Amino acid sequence: MTSKADIFQLIRRVVRALLILAFAPSLVQAEATSTGWLTNQNHPPVQARVVLTGDVDTQTQTVNGFIEVTLEGDWKTYWRSPGEGGVAPSLNWQASKNIDRVDWFWPAPHRYDLLGIDTLGYKHDVVFPIALHVEDISTPATFAGTLTLSSCTTVCVLTDYPFSLSFVPQQLTTNVDALHLYAKAVSQVPKSSPLISETNAVWDNASQTLQVSATKTLPWQSPDIVVDSNAEALLDVAYSVPTVSVDGNTVTATFKASSWMGTPELSGEHINLTFIDKDFLAEQAVTVSTGVISKTSAAFSFGTAVVFALLGGLILNIMPCVLPVLGMKLSSVISAQGLDKKQIRRQFIASASGIVFSFWLIAGLLIVLKLTGNAVGWGIQFQSPFFIGLMVVITTLFAANMLGLFDIRLSSNANTWLATRGDSSYSGHFVQGMFATLLATPCSAPFLGTAVAFALAASTPTLLAIFTALGVGMALPWLLVASFPSLAKHLPKPGPWMNKLKSLFGFMMLATALWLISLLTNHLPFGWVVILTLAVLVLAIWRVAKVFGKKRAIFVSAFGLVLCTASLLVASLTTSHWVTPLPQDLPWQKLSEQRIADEVSAGNVVYVDVTADWCITCKANKIGVLLQEPVYSRLQAPDVVTLQGDWTVPSESVTSYLQKHGRYGVPFNIVYGPNAPEGIPLPVVLSDKDVINAINWAKGTSNG
Repeated sequence: MTSKADIFQLIRRVVRALLILAFAPSLVQAEATSTGWLTNQNHPPVQARVVLTGDVDTQTQTVNGFIEVTLEGDWKTYWRSPGEGGVAPSLNWQASKNIDRVDWFWPAPHRYDLLGIDTLGYKHDVVFPIALHVEDISTPATFAGTLTLSSCTTVCVLTDYPFSLSFVPQQLTTNVDALHLYAKAVSQVPKSSPLISETNAVWDNASQTLQVSATKTLPWQSPDIVVDSNAEALLDVAYSVPTVSVDGNTVTATFKASSWMGTPELSGEHINLTFIDKDFLAEQAVTVSTGVISKTSAAFSFGTAVVFALLGGLILNIMPCVLPVLGMKLSSVISAQGLDKKQIRRQFIASASGIVFSFWLIAGLLIVLKLTGNAVGWGIQFQSPFFIGLMVVITTLFAANMLGLFDIRLSSNANTWLATRGDSSYSGHFVQGMFATLLATPCSAPFLGTAVAFALAASTPTLLAIFTALGVGMALPWLLVASFPSLAKHLPKPGPWMNKLKSLFGFMMLATALWLISLLTNHLPFGWVVILTLAVLVLAIWRVAKVFGKKRAIFVSAFGLVLCTASLLVASLTTSHWVTPLPQDLPWQKLSEQRIADEVSAGNVVYVDVTADWCITCKANKIGVLLQEPVYSRLQAPDVVTLQGDWTVPSESVTSYLQKHGRYGVPFNIVYGPNAPEGIPLPVVLSDKDVINAINWAKGTSNG
């Protein structure tokens, strides 16, 4: 934690650097004073260098510079307080001459979770600003010593980098590239902010829990709070990932504290709070008081997430993703009329169990991905061509079965055994429930995104609880019939009409299979996708001819041709313009956080759409809102820039952008502008009113 005087000096140095950069075109570019890249043959993935910008403050006798560290792949190094693992970088400069003090400034860290261990640090590239306080700026100085870096993936390596840099402070000349890197790094260092008007910290010794709160003059977006301390008694204390809740302009975070040295005691100690809320970075010191922390706020946050999960799961039943399974649902209810209440109850409990079990499988996969440091999100399995291929096979088989093209025949002994068990389709109902869940994952729904984001940012038990609630929410219609089996008796009686309805839903399922095949265009050459589509249709027509005769096969061929053409047209909505009356697609440009900052600085509004070809809700938003008036014209205005992030296939940059905003799935739409530099997130399901109001507010033209 730096003092207020240090903060003032840091700001002063930034202003100096910016002024120099402003006049940079008129300056002669000088070579930066640098050690060059320092390497260690025992650890090639990490390099470091010490660079002086050439900016010297003669009044304070300070030379500005930085330490830059580059790390390959998944290697990371650490913040000043590394968290539950790792060692902070350190600098031994005692061999230096004519240097009185060295100040090291720390950019805001990122959180990393590996095998359940939460750490704070940096990946790929990090620049640490430093300030060298010299004794006499007119005499030669030597900055020499050893930089010690701890870097980790699944293993950790502690590496020393000896260095020596000689210079005469008064004779240094500025280097524009070095100044630019320095100024950019300083902008990432949290500083005391006047926007934070009040901070509090309470320690509950009985529960070993720390709760901090902070009030800001502007609303919080998706804040994270990091705790550390310079106090001797707290150097070995580790703090858990906090449970964070936001109430307007006040954020509250609750931490569990632990120490390998014994039971920590925080009462009366001074701690540092680092606030990271998108582009807002701040640091505040606070003294910890003693008190009893109510569990209400944390319980409310978890309870709200559970309620949202239940509602989100329930709403999934009416999203377009699960419409193809509507035929199976309807058939289950109607065919149950001839059964007794006990059998009806068991059938629908089996379906509900299949749904919940599938959500457990998804949760298990996400937990494994989190523990191994991979990206996580809702619907990410649709980024895999193998999963899409599996779903093509499953949907095609279901479609063929519903169209009567094949039946699963069992041996006589198996039929006799099943007959003695009463209903023989419990396993079928279980699989039906699982299948409904898998088809639901390309869709998002109101409440669903919030619940999933809460779950993926929380502990493993909480994640399991939230996904269980999602499963129960989606299974509620089945559980309703299981609780009141007599509901089935109020539906139409079974009859020949059921076969026609079943065929209709069979064609819907076949259309789903063709849509899934179209998603493979992102992974396979288009020609192969066409061949695969034709193969599915030819196989279906051959089976129709064999089961129903050639005349029916000719009719199905014609219908299939129309269906295939329509599917390809719909699948091409994002890249072609064959479909009317939809207008030409918007002039989307590739998502870039630097571009967002540049356009907002220029006074423009930036509309960001993070989407994926397999996301049904994304398509609905696009066709129903973004390509319709008045939104379509407003997004093409000269003062609006449209950027798009494509999550169809894995993208580290898009995943990082989503996670910075506390999101773990698509669609995600957000509007930036001069009046909203931190962005205005939009609801999952868009409306023209939401989009227009957000654009006007971001521009500063809203009437309130």
